[in-house]
Amino acid sequence: MKRIVIFFLSLFVFVIANAQGDNHSDTTYYTDAEVTEILRNMPNVEVGKGVTLQSKDNKYKLTMRLRMQSLVGLTLDNNFAINKTEACIKRLHMRFDGHVFTPKVAYSIQLGYAPYDAKELPDGSINIIRDAMLYYVPSSAFNIGIGQTKLRGSRANINSSSALQFVNRSIVNSEFSIDRDFGLFAEFHNRIGKQFHYAIKGSITTGDGRNFAVSQNSGLAYTARLELYPLGKFASRGEVSEGCYVREESPKLALGGAYSYNDKACRVQGQRGALLDDNNRRSMQSWFADLIFKYRGFAFYTDVMGRICNNTAVTNNAGEVSQHIYTGWGVNVQASYTFKYDWEVGLRHSTLLPDASTAAYEGYDSKNQATVVLTKYFIGHNLKIHADLSYNYATGASADYLSNNRWQALLSVDVGI
Repeated sequence: MKRIVIFFLSLFVFVIANAQGDNHSDTTYYTDAEVTEILRNMPNVEVGKGVTLQSKDNKYKLTMRLRMQSLVGLTLDNNFAINKTEACIKRLHMRFDGHVFTPKVAYSIQLGYAPYDAKELPDGSINIIRDAMLYYVPSSAFNIGIGQTKLRGSRANINSSSALQFVNRSIVNSEFSIDRDFGLFAEFHNRIGKQFHYAIKGSITTGDGRNFAVSQNSGLAYTARLELYPLGKFASRGEVSEGCYVREESPKLALGGAYSYNDKACRVQGQRGALLDDNNRRSMQSWFADLIFKYRGFAFYTDVMGRICNNTAVTNNAGEVSQHIYTGWGVNVQASYTFKYDWEVGLRHSTLLPDASTAAYEGYDSKNQATVVLTKYFIGHNLKIHADLSYNYATGASADYLSNNRWQALLSVDVGI
């Protein structure tokens, strides 16, 4: 790419210089070395990797990236009558990555500007900050950071929303995800033998979620995750992107598990959801297990996760049950195949299984969603269009449960630089 730019820049300079003729004796001519030096001060642009600015001495680096997701959706009832439509910019992200003074001091900032991204905090303020981290990276095997970012819980949550096969994450992840938090984070990566890789990740955080700022009488959250790659690492960071559009040449397998303890959480989903009424606090345990397999365009992914809380009912000052903590577990299974010309077909089935105390409040024994998706990749996950169709059903529920939300059709266009 740079050779092509050098050629055209040299040609441009040559044409301009000669066009001036002999009327200008001070015409400036550039050597190849001088042209290369000029290019060093120009932004480096790569599709999917952003726009990079870097100092000559490599002490400072800034990479800027943008991402947009346009969404059109329909929700239909049992009789296929439309009862809800949506057309919006669902996600609009701006991301900044780089280092200061030395590559060992790195930073990562991500902002979200769409209403879906800019979550409203319990105090009513709008939060556009998704990630804001400062890392110390003494080696490629270890890093430690402080700030706000994703907790290393479910694999689906670790994956960027820009790298999803389906328009949305599963209903299981939506219920049990521990999302983002503020605190200390650390990761260690290593290899045993020629190809067996593993990673250990952990954090100590506030337990209150994204940019919550101030909470009273709540404890901290402790999260740990282990990842195993017995057949070697995936190509093109395939362990954090869904599907197999890069078509792994050899089988790849990833196994992961995580556990998180949120001491005296102040929100109904731990790091997410509404505040517990009347200053109530509940300690919660979250657990996660996942598996990924990819080979020559075929991808299989499954994750199981759940939440444990000893006292699920939340009472107000009048002694009435006003809220409940969703406890139980869920399982998500999805498979896909990428054909020639980067067309992909995927299937997913997700099931929520509340425990007895939660089922009494939720009104079902299990809640399910089956989804089929068709995706066309133009530049991998950086430019794609996908459409999915979901069918929602439940067991042990009343006849009209989910009757107005039986079918859901979504069309999404994703673009990022």
